[in-house]
Amino acid sequence: MARLAQTAGLTDIQQEILSTVRDFVDKEIIPVATELEHRDEYPQAIVDGLKELGLFGLMIPEEYGGLGESLLTYALCVEEIARGWMSVSGIINTHFIVAYMLKQHGTQEQKDHFLPRMAAGDIRGAFSMSEPALGSDVSAITSKAVKDGDEYVLNGQKMWLTNGGTSSLVAVLVRSDEGHPEGTAPHKSMTTFLVEKEPGFGEVRPGLTIPGKIDKMGYKGVDTTELIMDGLRIPANRVLGGETGRGFYQMMDGVEVGRVNVAARGCGVAQRAFELGVSYAQQRHTFGKAIAQHQAIQFKLAEMATKVEAAHAMMVNAARKKDSGERNDLEAGMAKYLASEYCKEVVEDAFRIHGGYGFSKEYEIERLYREAPMLLIGEGTAEIQKMIIGRRLLEEYRFQG
Repeated sequence: MARLAQTAGLTDIQQEILSTVRDFVDKEIIPVATELEHRDEYPQAIVDGLKELGLFGLMIPEEYGGLGESLLTYALCVEEIARGWMSVSGIINTHFIVAYMLKQHGTQEQKDHFLPRMAAGDIRGAFSMSEPALGSDVSAITSKAVKDGDEYVLNGQKMWLTNGGTSSLVAVLVRSDEGHPEGTAPHKSMTTFLVEKEPGFGEVRPGLTIPGKIDKMGYKGVDTTELIMDGLRIPANRVLGGETGRGFYQMMDGVEVGRVNVAARGCGVAQRAFELGVSYAQQRHTFGKAIAQHQAIQFKLAEMATKVEAAHAMMVNAARKKDSGERNDLEAGMAKYLASEYCKEVVEDAFRIHGGYGFSKEYEIERLYREAPMLLIGEGTAEIQKMIIGRRLLEEYRFQG
């Protein structure tokens, strides 16, 4: 076991789960990840393996067929998986945000209907807040739901759905002014709908189209899509929690889990970049000795390892805070911000250690160099995290004059 990024106080069960996942990553993911990534191929065999391990049910309560594990266990598993290939962690993350939102906010009927099949991996989740014109400004969404009898009719266009094609259940945030008078704050007139669909592209149910995969610089293998609703009819019993106007709060609760997940991904990618850098530095020779013996490279390795350790500690702290039932938006924002920034820096240093070979697609670091930037913008940009952190600090340290 590596010295860095250890987590104190884990139970025997947690250690066993993590050991199993790390073994799976080393044997089933790392050897094939770069080849699949270059082909932008969905890692079906890897996903099937994770399903067999029960990872799709990791945080789903035992009464619904899951393992009932904590956010910390989940985050540490994500860290291991991202160390192998970040795209695979994305396939699991969106699934878990939807399962978490159902567990926390769903009606009993919704939990009974969806969670057992989500735990088995038979239903895959995706969630959708963003739209083409708004980026991080969630309160500005224009997609709309209008009540029509026992149904709602949804219209609008959503953007950046991870798992948009392969999922069969999408939690979609739209505006629903029903029951909310003119002048209601935008975030109080939003509703989350549970939209069931067939996996695939094109018109996947009447009124719902997934146009196709967005071609990306990195984060390949996993499908990122748009979602177009044109007269999409959804029954009233598929409003998450059975009550309109709660969608913004439900999504933000899910995003706190998502931010811990992105921090964990940053930790995993940074760990892999450090492993590649420290290994290459001991094999590559210049001026008669391994480059690891040059002080310039040792300084890089020292900085990289310190960043790996610091990011891991902050991620673990944010997960434990959420598990304890406390508000963790400050800690999750800090962890996501630090881990993604440090990940970018550690990957770049590993890239520099590789010299010219870092630019070659033959070397794994080239893939990591294209993957790291996604963490700077996913689940809220670094700038959004700093806004959240700043506001929360002013709440905590209000001037008493």
